[in-house]
Amino acid sequence: MKHLLAAVLVILCGSALTGQNLYEPGEGKVSYITSQNVYVKFQSTENIKAGDSLYIIQDGKLIPVMVVKDISSISCACMPTGSQKLLVGDKILTGKSFPAVKKTEASTEVPGQVVPATRDTVSVKKAPNDKLKQKVTGNFSVASNLGFSNTKSSQRMRYTFSMVARNIGNSKLSADIYISFAHQLNAWNEIKSDVFNGLKIYSLALNYEFSKHHSIWLGRRINPRISNVGAIDGLQYEARAGTFTFGLVAGTRPDYRDYSFNAGLAQAGAYIGHDLVTKNGSMQTTVAFIQQTNHGLTDRRFTYLQYTNSLLRNLYFFGSVEVDLYRKTMNDTTLRREITYKVDNSPHLSNMYLSLRYRPVRQVSFSVSYSARQNVIYYETYKTIVDKLLEAATVQGFTIQANYTPVKWLVSFGANAGYRDSKNDPRPTKNFYGYMTFSRIPKIKAAATLSVSIVETGYMSGKIYSAGISRDLVAGKLSAGLDYRYVIYKFHNSETMPAQHMGEMNFSWRIMKKLSMGVYYEGTFEKKSIFNRVYLNLTQRF
Repeated sequence: MKHLLAAVLVILCGSALTGQNLYEPGEGKVSYITSQNVYVKFQSTENIKAGDSLYIIQDGKLIPVMVVKDISSISCACMPTGSQKLLVGDKILTGKSFPAVKKTEASTEVPGQVVPATRDTVSVKKAPNDKLKQKVTGNFSVASNLGFSNTKSSQRMRYTFSMVARNIGNSKLSADIYISFAHQLNAWNEIKSDVFNGLKIYSLALNYEFSKHHSIWLGRRINPRISNVGAIDGLQYEARAGTFTFGLVAGTRPDYRDYSFNAGLAQAGAYIGHDLVTKNGSMQTTVAFIQQTNHGLTDRRFTYLQYTNSLLRNLYFFGSVEVDLYRKTMNDTTLRREITYKVDNSPHLSNMYLSLRYRPVRQVSFSVSYSARQNVIYYETYKTIVDKLLEAATVQGFTIQANYTPVKWLVSFGANAGYRDSKNDPRPTKNFYGYMTFSRIPKIKAAATLSVSIVETGYMSGKIYSAGISRDLVAGKLSAGLDYRYVIYKFHNSETMPAQHMGEMNFSWRIMKKLSMGVYYEGTFEKKSIFNRVYLNLTQRF
């Protein structure tokens, strides 16, 4: 209890000092996580609907990670679509956060691939009189993650600042900032040894728009057209001519160890994109060529193709392909004392992702996806383990998903099945997830979800049964949720693990229009031990 009170005081004091934060429209934060669902809190869910994709920024890339299933006034229950690990407090973006490309719903379920849209100053439309007007929005948050059991305890603090300043001083200059700082209490030596162990700068850039056809960026920024490249430290120029977009980038990559600035990791490239928007839908194509080096030596050279098409009614397609144009292998050293390498510049397919989604009627949707990926190799950065990486086989995976929502009953059903295979695994990985959600239970005015997950990998198998309920206690102001999970795991060639009982409870309080607070508790109960986790977050928007 002392730890919990201390965490609350730290958060409240931190907020009083900063006086800034919450999320902007189209931005939310993970409030709590179950094995089947991710719950995201927003200022308002007015413009969000079931089936929408939600995104994160991870490793300097924009990645779709979940699809909205159920909605309350300020919260969404979502189903994960990728393998990315999410944490309570993570910043989540909706498609509305990306005004540049609103029509690309085909990228809904693309784990770890490019999303052709972002918060982009140059895409903001000018007022009818074409006069520039300054607009500054942003947020600041303070969060505490406290874990404790009968043997140990730990506490981690995280501070996040985000700001978009458009047309500063009514000029053509704009800025985009997104920075976070995290540290473990009683472990300050890690920060002293390297501040970037805690400080992460995801975006820090200035934009100058010469005209509606030409603009330039300076600083660290993720380019929405080539976000698979990650963050770029340097210059980015873009020109538009009709339905075509041309771009050049030059600079460096963030350090691969701590995401700091590294002048030795130079990169440059070019891209061309084409956008077609009709009354039936949209189509977008982007082709990029990127050269990345490490202290002047080629690290990676590749081309990237991305294509989305929603021109046919209720049918959405997304495809992406990465082709490496540089390959370096070790020559036979049997008769030589020194190690030599052979360079191959022929194209090699490194990653491919295809996704097709069909919604014949509003209540029913089907989707199928296929992925084939290999290790992305930076030959100079990973030169000590290149041979090991080259031996890794291609990982292939299929995912099939179906959802049915009879609106009349306020009930939805869904199932998701996946299969992934790699020659290095003793057995293929299989998983199944099924759920039934009541979006509004009469009389108590609550939402409830029942679900089951079944997973089998090369090393273990398990089942998770879950039941949860949530509701608004005060409409638009205070909401709460409860969730229970029963977990059984069995590791192959060993005894079955004892069953786990897991309970979760969360509260979200919108204190004022631009100030909110969230409290989340999770307990894991086993025969001989109990582990508790408490997450508190205070956010204010400006």
